[in-house]
Amino acid sequence: MSDTVLRALLDAASATYRPAGPFAYHFARGKLGADPLFRLLLQRGMFPAAARVVDLGCGQGLLASWLLAARHLYECGRWAREWPAPPKLLGLRGVDRNPREVARARRALAGDAAIVEIRQGDIATLETADFGPVDVVTILDVLHYLDFAAQESLLRKVRDALPAGGRLFARVGNTDAGLPHRVSTAVDLAVAFARGHRLPRLYCRSSRSWIALLEGLGFSVHGEPMGTGRSFANVMLVAQLPL
Repeated sequence: MSDTVLRALLDAASATYRPAGPFAYHFARGKLGADPLFRLLLQRGMFPAAARVVDLGCGQGLLASWLLAARHLYECGRWAREWPAPPKLLGLRGVDRNPREVARARRALAGDAAIVEIRQGDIATLETADFGPVDVVTILDVLHYLDFAAQESLLRKVRDALPAGGRLFARVGNTDAGLPHRVSTAVDLAVAFARGHRLPRLYCRSSRSWIALLEGLGFSVHGEPMGTGRSFANVMLVAQLPL
């Protein structure tokens, strides 16, 4: 995608957060601009053409804003031809336990309330029925905050909520990455503290362990490279149920 289109996408997705205050805006712009995950989700056409999405640990709703901005650019004819069409959101439900993050997300995305619903809650206590109709579940940089039993329980509920062919995108730490993983973990803790969370204990696994867990639940799984730098210690697992 051309730099011009990427810049327009970043401008549109982050501008959503101006009504939510300077912190929300600058955090959105910094995260969306620096984290390769958001660009790669679109560049690799990882979503179905139309999708109902549940974003667990959604924070201030960056994924929703990014996908909505991308679709708007596409429908206005400003999309890059070499990239697949961004998904049409049929609905997006975000869940996060931090009330300040939820408040920022709701304020920023108020204009899209017919499509986007942001709930405050603990993803570890969700029931399968709480997902509602869903085609894709995203859990990005969140699972390691849950203990091992809670990770397995949540992923089982995700499996039960998804239809045949449903997809799960989970970016997770990879303990096999050695020093980059330790650096990534330290950054995660610092970011959590800066965002008002108490410093948590982290429950990390190797990528092999994550894949084995998901395959044991009936998913087919492959890893998507996330580039270099801090993200190199993380792995995007793309898991899909059989049709």
